[in-house]
Amino acid sequence: MSYVDKLKRHERLMTTMAERNGADLFLAEQIGVVSPEEVFAATQSCLGCGAVEACESQLSSGDAGLPNYCRNDDMIRRIARDMDDLGLNDG
Repeated sequence: MSYVDKLKRHERLMTTMAERNGADLFLAEQIGVVSPEEVFAATQSCLGCGAVEACESQLSSGDAGLPNYCRNDDMIRRIARDMDDLGLNDG
């Protein structure tokens, strides 16, 4: 797998995991809740994860919740809280 393909795979996993847990990274970046640099750093962190298959399995199951191995759980939780505070999440 090329580096670009690996990067795209991890970006997709991270974005999906974030959305599943109330953090729309694209919207959060657009409104200034998170910087592009922080999203890039989070993607780089995700690239170093050794639990890709477990992550894909969790996401394909449809279950919400952040797995204990997620390297970006703090960022995802913070963005979800900020979006809740701004009234941008349903519920």
